[in-house]
Amino acid sequence: MTTLPELSGKVALITGASRGIGYGVAEALVARGDRVCITGRNEDALKEAVEALGADRVIGVVGKAHDEAHQAVAVERTMEAFGRVDYLVNNAGTNPVFGPIAELDLNVARKVFETNVVSALGFAQQTWKAWQSENGGAIVNIASVAGLAPSPFIGAYGISKAAMINLTVQLAHEFAPKVRVNAIAPAVVKTKFAAALYEGREAEAAAAYPLNRLGVPTDIGGAAAFLTSQQSDWVTGQTLVVDGGLFLNAGVA
Repeated sequence: MTTLPELSGKVALITGASRGIGYGVAEALVARGDRVCITGRNEDALKEAVEALGADRVIGVVGKAHDEAHQAVAVERTMEAFGRVDYLVNNAGTNPVFGPIAELDLNVARKVFETNVVSALGFAQQTWKAWQSENGGAIVNIASVAGLAPSPFIGAYGISKAAMINLTVQLAHEFAPKVRVNAIAPAVVKTKFAAALYEGREAEAAAAYPLNRLGVPTDIGGAAAFLTSQQSDWVTGQTLVVDGGLFLNAGVA
């Protein structure tokens, strides 16, 4: 049997964490002893994730990230269950369209921004009011390398992640000194969300990376664990690029 670590006394709220990167972050924080609330849209998937992570330390709240009522309920449930919310990880995101930006449906663009950017701001406001403004903590926004450079065919997603990076520095400035706010910008991570970018051609996709592999959720989980730890106490307003060295190839023919 696996022995669980002693409780750290800290509590995290992670959005969009029933699978993929969010689940990887939850795994990392539970492994160090944090208690965690995870959110997601699919009730069955969320229940499975809670059971796998450990129902004695993890709760799940079903809902859509952009729904203000859901944001309030998630924070309220976290406070009721654990009495605090030290860390917020804004991971929930969507990318429902693939194609040139000249043909982008503006209603789709609005949906992308509601889910990827406005929801992150909403959750940050909620955790700030409920706990962090008085007690401190940290926020980690899951951005993307698509927010740092042109991203053909996923332009709306890239623009939203660029906005999230700017949201990070705005929050870092306004929430200091109580709350540190940073972002993580992953390259392609092997998840269902990103499957269209590598499925059926993983070796070819990985060849573009100096480390010769795509990311996995635990890569991002480790980065999030660092940014919500005492080891990063003097780090705020930064975007940590976790890309397997992809940007090292920029400009190389």
